[in-house]
Amino acid sequence: MNRGIQQYEVGDVFDDFLLIKSATKGVTSTGKPFMTIMLQDHTGDIEAKLWDSSPEDEKMYQPELIVRVTGDITSYRGKNQLKVKQIRLSNEQDSVSVHDFVETAPIPQEEMIEVITQAIFEMKNPNIQRLTRHLVKKHQKAFLDYPAATKNHHDFVSGLAFHVVSMLRLAKSIAQLYPSLDTDLLYAGVILHDLGKTRELSGPVAPSYTLEGNLLGHITMMVEEIKEAAQELGIEGEEVLILQHMVLSHHSKAEWGSPKPPLVREAEILHYIDNIDAKMNMMDRALSKVEPGEYTERVFPLENRAFYKPLTEKKNSVPTNM
Repeated sequence: MNRGIQQYEVGDVFDDFLLIKSATKGVTSTGKPFMTIMLQDHTGDIEAKLWDSSPEDEKMYQPELIVRVTGDITSYRGKNQLKVKQIRLSNEQDSVSVHDFVETAPIPQEEMIEVITQAIFEMKNPNIQRLTRHLVKKHQKAFLDYPAATKNHHDFVSGLAFHVVSMLRLAKSIAQLYPSLDTDLLYAGVILHDLGKTRELSGPVAPSYTLEGNLLGHITMMVEEIKEAAQELGIEGEEVLILQHMVLSHHSKAEWGSPKPPLVREAEILHYIDNIDAKMNMMDRALSKVEPGEYTERVFPLENRAFYKPLTEKKNSVPTNM
């Protein structure tokens, strides 16, 4: 492969292989069909428009498939877009693999599970420790492989575990400033808050929402799993209820997906830590694509703002929260 998709600028001609992340069909105001295809490589993704698409195109171009694409890099609403001129599925002669196009967390899985295991080891409350260890062990492979979302933040292989590790490091720093915090609850909340995404999402590559993910969501599923784990382990007590509340309230508001607002200190801090890490990841990734003195593309989940990269900042200096 040549340079990554994120290194292309408006006006460039693209001619290379990319992985289909998602594909949806639409109709123009004049009734003509088209497809919106999100394409990705190891550097990031780009939205592509396939105009005058056919029913055969809709069946052919599906997520997790590799395509050879030729087209022009254009701009639409402040974001780069690929206007497709030619597209075809890859074949055996192309010698390309899905793994060539996948973005992964900047630290190895072995280091991430070590950080998570150490946090569990430091828990002093045996009920919280047993519940957390049980649920991590149950979902460990998916926990280490899955992204934290289908788009926006930590939407790459091992993104879920990387998100948790970054949050744990934030939690430890905050707990040193505020010793009144119960670190057992806080660490457990960090580790478990998004663990339901191993069921909500379809897999680590080109993820989509599962049926239960769409109908129930990761919060509801993990609240139920905590209850089931407690029954299986014979654990009773307020800790179970508080852990359920931590998961239930970590989005903070009903309009953001939480049925209840945070009502204990640790739940409030969990929400802020989650929010900080998600937003920092989105800003860092957007800023890594521009030169000092330039603005990023507009970042829709961050109030559609375009962020400025100061002249003093080095290009591609994306922190890894080490």
